[in-house]
Amino acid sequence: MRTLVYISFIHLIVTCFSSDICSKPYPWLDNYNDSNSIENRIPPIDGYRRTDAIQNSFTKWLRRLPLKDENAKVYLYNGEEKSNKVAHAVIDIDTGDKDLQQCADAVIRFRAEYLFSQNKLDDIQFNFTNGDTASFRQWIKGYRPAVNGNNVNWEKTNSIDSSYTSFRDYLNTIFMYCGTYSLSKELVPVKDTRDIQAGDIFIQGGFPGHAIIVLDIIENNKKNKAFLLAQGFTPAQNIHILKNPDNPQLSPWYDNDFGEILRTPEWTFKKTDLKRFK
Repeated sequence: MRTLVYISFIHLIVTCFSSDICSKPYPWLDNYNDSNSIENRIPPIDGYRRTDAIQNSFTKWLRRLPLKDENAKVYLYNGEEKSNKVAHAVIDIDTGDKDLQQCADAVIRFRAEYLFSQNKLDDIQFNFTNGDTASFRQWIKGYRPAVNGNNVNWEKTNSIDSSYTSFRDYLNTIFMYCGTYSLSKELVPVKDTRDIQAGDIFIQGGFPGHAIIVLDIIENNKKNKAFLLAQGFTPAQNIHILKNPDNPQLSPWYDNDFGEILRTPEWTFKKTDLKRFK
């Protein structure tokens, strides 16, 4: 009996090191401090409370994203400070040293990182601009895209690798060949903005287009809601929580009853631009 227990224990250890079942929820960080999370740093407005969130849900994962210091500035991928002041807070997640992680990429990064943290590796897939699907599972098996114009062929050039480093290499490839145009086609419309949820995206697909993600939701006793928004932008830069330019008293929260047009510091959306992952 003790032999079986020992074998099971060894199997668990091997599983943890050979897959990502034991991965951390925010593996880009060396240390995670919950006191710097969104839910602990950005309180609801008076009369509101955060909506319920199931443990290990995308909502909970987004809500617990870590923030940089309160006076942190937004920097571009090349180290230059962003000139305009649109950020209420800066999310503690790396940008990379190339102009890759832009607006749609920030949305993709969050979604993919969450799925990776939950070991839902088969669900990590996004479409290139030409419509071809790029799945992380295929990447794990060692296949890499050979891109020639609008044609993509997947060729086995690497060994099997499901590590976080491999995952990040996969994401950099996604950032290179995906954008608002392709992402908008993968999402489904949210018919009623009163149904807005954390993880939803305001998106206009195009060249250029823009995408921002809903990070958190609060509501009052009358079920009126308010939400937080975050964006990456062009050129690649720190992902940041947006100020509310139309209501500084409410900022950084946005009232769900915003009418037909949602105005953010650097882009204007229509309420019909609200979408979510399938």
